[in-house]
Amino acid sequence: MDTTMPKNSQFNKYYRKHQKYLKLNGLRPKTIEAYSRAIRRIGNYFDCRIVNLTSDQLLDYFNELLECHSWSTVKLDLYGLKFFYARVLNKTWEDIPLIKPPRTSRIPDILSIEQLNRLFAETNKLSYKVFFFTTYSMGLRLGEGIRLTVGDIDSVNMRVHIRDVKGNKDRLVPLPENTLRVLRNFWQVHKHPHFLFPSRKRGLNNAHLVQQPLDRGGIQTAMKAVVRQLGIKKNFMPFPAAQLCNAYAGSRR
Repeated sequence: MDTTMPKNSQFNKYYRKHQKYLKLNGLRPKTIEAYSRAIRRIGNYFDCRIVNLTSDQLLDYFNELLECHSWSTVKLDLYGLKFFYARVLNKTWEDIPLIKPPRTSRIPDILSIEQLNRLFAETNKLSYKVFFFTTYSMGLRLGEGIRLTVGDIDSVNMRVHIRDVKGNKDRLVPLPENTLRVLRNFWQVHKHPHFLFPSRKRGLNNAHLVQQPLDRGGIQTAMKAVVRQLGIKKNFMPFPAAQLCNAYAGSRR
């Protein structure tokens, strides 16, 4: 289903207004992009006539969307359309009892200490090697690790300030001594004044000059390559949710 920007002046006017409301409501960038993508997709599907959609039209749309996308995408499109109707069109939204995704609870396989040691050892790029070790040792999500800054490290109290996490909340996590040592050694290499994991675009020698942290896609690609090389078959999440314990989390040794 098409998510490009429709070429319709009235739709574009609504879309720009939608963008302003999304930003003013303090939504996270990923949520803003998801809601915006939803409106573009819905706009293309209905030839930009989305002001007075009926339940039957929405039933057809979400049924077709589910055939090629996940339940998560279906929910985001519904929430994005609901936001659009309430804020942009200033219409009372009537809940549509269409979407009830099946309740599932899946816990990823946890890698053993031996497997983690092999993963770290086989990662050739220093930036990724330190990133993987840090995220696993503290049980961080991918985005949380990417956003870490020098100022987030509290070596006095041996803890790390994780900012702007899921739900727009902050939290503190224990800082293992091994992780602190690894991060200090890594910083001596790149010496970026702000980012703990600066972008690799200019190489480590010039990493202190970059304006962005490590690229999410590059991290994921590196992880997949190492896992494939090691032949690990477990159905695990490369960057576990913060509440999941793993072999290194909390270690003080």
